Amino acid sequence: MPANQGERARRRLSTEERREQLLSVGARLFSENPYDDVWIEQVAEIAGVSRGLLYHYFPNKRDFFAAVVERESGRMLRMTAAVPGVPVREQLAAGLDTYLAYVQAHAHGFRAFHRADAAGDQAVRRVYHRALAAQEQQILAALAADPEFGPAFEGAPQVRLAVRGWLAFTTAVCLEWLRDGELTREQVRDLCARALLGVLA
Repeated sequence: MPANQGERARRRLSTEERREQLLSVGARLFSENPYDDVWIEQVAEIAGVSRGLLYHYFPNKRDFFAAVVERESGRMLRMTAAVPGVPVREQLAAGLDTYLAYVQAHAHGFRAFHRADAAGDQAVRRVYHRALAAQEQQILAALAADPEFGPAFEGAPQVRLAVRGWLAFTTAVCLEWLRDGELTREQVRDLCARALLGVLA
């Protein structure tokens, strides 16, 4: 093995790189298995690190799973952030395209994120519900600032419920889409877009 290749193979990961590696492994394992069937030893073995090193980053499995959920939530919030000044109707298709591309590219993490609610640990479920609340608030803020949809917020508490229902609908559609792949991304995008515009009508 050439010297420079050996140096690359032995290169130590930075703290952030190692943490990201562990979270990526966790996202895959949690998406494929129930929470109780994932063991910290599995994560350490796949990542090629000692169990002690993994515990250095995450004190226990609950904290590790919560970190996986927060990582996926942060990714989704960043990519679906509204563009100020651009009407929601114009952003909807492009935003859903970006979101669905992420769902396809990070299917393991997407499944892991939405498995959090089924975890028996209440602390983990709280992390998941905070993440969903942040998504809901991001959508509501974009709608409130929109010239077309903003006026509907006056005296219309049902808008929040409608957005919450749409998020649940979109999640169910995406999980089914990942499972069977029967529809194209464009078909899923149009279905979700029509659903949101329909509940807001």
